[in-house]
Amino acid sequence: MAPGLPTAMDRPHFIGIGGAGMSGIAKILAQRGAKVAGSDAKDSATAEALRALGATVHIGHAAEHLADDASCVVVSSAIRADNPELARAAELGVPVVHRSDALAALMDGARPLAVAGTHGKTTTTSMLAVALAELGLDPSYAIGGDLDAPGSNALHGDGEIFVAEADESDRSFHTYAPEVAIVLNVELDHHANYASLEEIYESFETFAGRIVPGGTLVVSADHEGARELTRRLAGAVRTVTYGEAADADVRILSVVARGLRSEVTVVLDGAELTFTVSVPGRHYASNAVAALAAGVALGVPAADLAAALAAYTGVKRRLQLKGEAAGVQVIDSYAHHPTEMTADLEAMRAAAGDARILVVFQPHLFSRTQELGKEMGQALTLADASVVLDIYPAREDPVPGVTSDLVIEAARAAGAEVSALRDPARVPDAVAGMVRPGDLVLTMGAGDVTDLGPLILDRLSK
Repeated sequence: MAPGLPTAMDRPHFIGIGGAGMSGIAKILAQRGAKVAGSDAKDSATAEALRALGATVHIGHAAEHLADDASCVVVSSAIRADNPELARAAELGVPVVHRSDALAALMDGARPLAVAGTHGKTTTTSMLAVALAELGLDPSYAIGGDLDAPGSNALHGDGEIFVAEADESDRSFHTYAPEVAIVLNVELDHHANYASLEEIYESFETFAGRIVPGGTLVVSADHEGARELTRRLAGAVRTVTYGEAADADVRILSVVARGLRSEVTVVLDGAELTFTVSVPGRHYASNAVAALAAGVALGVPAADLAAALAAYTGVKRRLQLKGEAAGVQVIDSYAHHPTEMTADLEAMRAAAGDARILVVFQPHLFSRTQELGKEMGQALTLADASVVLDIYPAREDPVPGVTSDLVIEAARAAGAEVSALRDPARVPDAVAGMVRPGDLVLTMGAGDVTDLGPLILDRLSK
């Protein structure tokens, strides 16, 4: 049986309860019987899903939102020190708990499987959650994105296994002690928290060192950063590699595109195994093989898990089809790092045939754009045309001289057809003037560019 309610978390208050990571923990605590409360900057479908579970969700941040009897206050690294609810917690002497510590407490007593990497965490965690549930193992899970409905990013299950997305952005994944860990790839990102790739490697080494004795690290054999991590660990933990590389322990023999699906053949323990991945692209096929290897490391039969992986049909914002109007399909992509952008555009190019691909791209974070704006622009050369919006700041303050022009200039220098559009309200009309029947439109980025998909569809339908 899965563990119950952690001590001192029976009346938690979440600051930023609507966030992907925070809402998942709040949901599991509510399902375990906690009296959950919290606040968020704006109302949302996620907030409404939490209310349906009995949580109290305040809109806006104010000291009076924190109840006097709160047992703890849960925060993420994005919460600023001057938040009024945080100040009130200090006045009342209410313990402040980081999101990662809360999640670690939820996993205590379970068999944790933690999914890490610069890219692909949400997809791989989702694949495992869906496949293990399909097999009747009733896992608990906490994911950085919704499977099919707002609030479906987390679940308290009665099974032994707890699948969690492990976030490296603020080093919070050092809190977990998984039985099995996945490292999909290792690249320099989150420039506000990491000064160099060396710091990234050190952080992932610390994460791998948290694997419990007798546990397993599942790590890519194809990604150079992951291979370097494997070399650095040098046998310090049991390692299973996967990928297309000839020396992979779980080797991918082929990935055959079947429209918006892929047929994947692997060699595992000397035997060939073929299964279907219901999303397009080699990177998603690779994620599915990582999930397969990790599940097998937990003792799940390979053939059963391979068949169950076909039940995964996607997660919101990961090449999610938002609809079709006037013969144009609109697809939403969360890609915000150049590697992710390239992978999603290559996947769509393979699936689209002769169709044109038009991208509405919103750079995410000033720090990331400052460091990787050129590479973002180069990735847009894979589209037939692109519209680039202003940077989505999220938790960051503006940086002088850092604008989306860095992306636009790099894209044009690389030969891409790119236009700047500062006002998102103009995007539906602009896209309508660019597309023709048969085209694909991708709204791309980790910010509120996702909100434009329905507006584009509405404009195209008129």
